[in-house]
Amino acid sequence: MRLEKFKGRSGVVVLGLPRGGVPVAYEVSRALDAPLDVFLVRKLGLPEHPELAMGAIASGGIRVLNDEVVSWYRVPAEVIEAVASEEETELDRRERTYRHGRASLALANQVVILVDDGLATGSTMRAAVRAVRTQRPAQVVVAVPVGSAETCRDFRGIADEVVCALTPETFSAVGQWYVDFSQTTDEEVGMLLDMAAPLRSSSS
Repeated sequence: MRLEKFKGRSGVVVLGLPRGGVPVAYEVSRALDAPLDVFLVRKLGLPEHPELAMGAIASGGIRVLNDEVVSWYRVPAEVIEAVASEEETELDRRERTYRHGRASLALANQVVILVDDGLATGSTMRAAVRAVRTQRPAQVVVAVPVGSAETCRDFRGIADEVVCALTPETFSAVGQWYVDFSQTTDEEVGMLLDMAAPLRSSSS
């Protein structure tokens, strides 16, 4: 396993991006004997172009803005606040649903392994890396089972280390590389985090 060097080390935290990244992160955390947490990221899309991110919010009250997009489209502060408020409502709902009252893990001075089910454009993972860095981790590692070769290369300039287990030459979607790519439910995410809780407690 390409993450083997992190096995059994103290100061290593595995974060899964919901929902599809959590089952993968659960297996990674078990293999590494590392605590598991969920890291929620919600894109802040421009009202007139929702697919274009002007920033993102993440677990722990983190907000990062894409200054270039905000400046280019001259987005007023009140628009940013309105979009952020709406996304924070959904983020808070998911936090309550997934965590069952548990606080998020501290990331300062930790090796943070960010896990998703794959990388296509990588927009969500980019936001996650930026958000995690605001908490001053020792190192940020991006790890996925499969990803676009180009996107995985791009992440070498964003994360401290990138592990893309499979980078097929022809890549159109993450789902094509799974036998079963049915949607992970909120209930499944909560269950996996509950199952990982004993390891998390013993590592604290």
